[in-house]
Amino acid sequence: MDQPAIETAGLTKSFGRTRVLDEIGFTAAEGTVLGLLGPNGAGKTTAVRILCTLLRPDSGRAAICGHDVVREPQRVRSLIGLTGQYAAVDDMLSAQENLYMIGRLLGLRRRTARRRAGVLLAEFGLSADAGRMVRTYSGGMRRRLDLAASLVGEPRVLFLDEPTTGLDVASRGQLWDLISGLAAGGVTVLLTTQYLEEADRLAGRVVVIDHGRVIAEGSPGELKERSGGQVIEVRPARTEDLPTVTRLLTAITGAPATADRDTVAVPAADPGQLGAAVSLLGREHIAVSQIGLRLPSLDEAFLRITGEQAR
Repeated sequence: MDQPAIETAGLTKSFGRTRVLDEIGFTAAEGTVLGLLGPNGAGKTTAVRILCTLLRPDSGRAAICGHDVVREPQRVRSLIGLTGQYAAVDDMLSAQENLYMIGRLLGLRRRTARRRAGVLLAEFGLSADAGRMVRTYSGGMRRRLDLAASLVGEPRVLFLDEPTTGLDVASRGQLWDLISGLAAGGVTVLLTTQYLEEADRLAGRVVVIDHGRVIAEGSPGELKERSGGQVIEVRPARTEDLPTVTRLLTAITGAPATADRDTVAVPAADPGQLGAAVSLLGREHIAVSQIGLRLPSLDEAFLRITGEQAR
């Protein structure tokens, strides 16, 4: 069996009387993206900080490529890269200067550091702006540079702690493509994110933690199926019918239906409820432009999983 790139077992961490991590355990295989999800305060960032050797666990074990984070911190640091929630590059330097400086701090020779900076600037689409001060960059450009900075040392494992927070849709898509390319090239990525769509698109496996415990794990598809049943989705032809459709779907399924702009969705424990919905909407003379069954989105699965645990 291949050695996991990331491995934790029985990991605990407390701050005062508050237990932030409560015997969590998960693994990530080499060249994969693992999504670490959970509500704010669930312990995601604490787990990342332990894996990056920035915090010592109270008990349990964590290892990167087989190297213990407590006993071999220097070796672990040589294997990892980290992009935190906020850009860590220097605003008063150019992109070229930032990456060159990081290369030199990592012990690269001048020529090697300069060459590595040039390669990364090209890969991340920043060559034309390499000489500009970072303070003049847009948010998307800064995040691309921040990700490039975490790759100067050519890490085998990359930690991305909410890397696309605050980015517009286009910039987020660009960063997603870069992350997918890194995993395809053999880099293992651990991704924490508040965007469930992000985890759905990027992660092969997802671990959900809440109150410091692992409460669910599997592929995004498995978590959607595990959250229970399918979803009836109706788009009425007239938006003024949204309240009526919401009321009718709730009555049919016994579950609370929710309206979002022009569509109503409701969990359906029985697929046969779709036929009942079609019949009832017809009797009420409500025209629909779309109606059907689908698996729950990862957002819906996440809310059901964490909501059930909270209750």
